Amino acid sequence: MELTTVLKGEVLQESGVIPTHVFQVSEGLLRAYFLDELGKEHTFLFAPEGWLISDLDALGFQKPGVLIIEALEDSKVQRVSILEGNSNVSSEEASAHFKQLYRRAGSLQRRVLMMMSNSALERYEYFLETYPDLSARISQKLIASYLGITPQALSKLRRERVTGGRS
Repeated sequence: MELTTVLKGEVLQESGVIPTHVFQVSEGLLRAYFLDELGKEHTFLFAPEGWLISDLDALGFQKPGVLIIEALEDSKVQRVSILEGNSNVSSEEASAHFKQLYRRAGSLQRRVLMMMSNSALERYEYFLETYPDLSARISQKLIASYLGITPQALSKLRRERVTGGRS
């Protein structure tokens, strides 16, 4: 593992590249997103302190990834090599990293199921529960991108939460 300092806006992983690392956030905030065929950004995951982030599909199948991982804030990140034979990682560390990856995969599974079946308000409530400290650190545009709605729809949701549905 190596600790790296990344600056806000810096890209740690490009799409189209086979990933060789998982990134663990020690300080700061990263996000993973992809661009659709029209060039529109879709936020897939935020990774605050203590979280791991990577393109798990590309990592697991050793194929070029679709996710772009960038720093939303100046951050300190541990680059954890997934290549076999990494003698710098103890079995305890590896076990802990895998446990974190499984938890992230579980979180992503819940998110996908919610995107398929829950209302925008329920998805927003899930965002607030999953990332309780991030709403002040992330722009409304990025939160809306994560929820799959427009920034205007997010503004309306926030108003409805405050007023209890009364306009």
